[in-house]
Amino acid sequence: METKTGSAQGAVDGYLMADFPWYGLDEAFTGRRWLHTTGASGDGTVEYGSIGHGDEPTLKADPADETLRFAVVMTVAQRPGRRTADGTGLLEATSVSSAAWLAGSGLLACTWPTTMERALRQDWLDQQTATAWELADDLDGAGWSALTLPVDGEPTPFHYRESEYGWVLAGSARGVHLGAFGRGMSAYGLALAAIPDIRAYDGA
Repeated sequence: METKTGSAQGAVDGYLMADFPWYGLDEAFTGRRWLHTTGASGDGTVEYGSIGHGDEPTLKADPADETLRFAVVMTVAQRPGRRTADGTGLLEATSVSSAAWLAGSGLLACTWPTTMERALRQDWLDQQTATAWELADDLDGAGWSALTLPVDGEPTPFHYRESEYGWVLAGSARGVHLGAFGRGMSAYGLALAAIPDIRAYDGA
């Protein structure tokens, strides 16, 4: 379940409940930073969240607007397979594919063509969502290339792909899975780092 709050304090509270470190771009990025969304399991345990950098994309903006520059970093807790809170089902273990799927669907959510005819939108979204899932489930496939980026100063391998809508990457580091998506900002020059104090970010 994904949640997004409307106030800065409410947004920060969701992040403070996590039992894992949050990651964002390192201090070399000097632009705006903002809280995006967190996701929690049925018992309220925070499982993942995302931190935005640069312009905040909205569905009111034209997805073709090349002036938009943003990068969103996803942090996903490393979890083993486990039972649901009510004991009636099982939750799959998280993986790099989890981060890739969240990043891919995140890019899709903020860049889909709003000018498309209403009758075609759902079919398009279903098709693109299925494609994002298939790509995330085949990280060694031809749809991905290798990219090494610094994470807390250490060279770290990522799976990387580009599309007409932007770029997506995913990897693992320091006990978490990391994903990211963006547009207008090159992924090749980015570096990630643990966030010392999440309360310094804007609530978006």
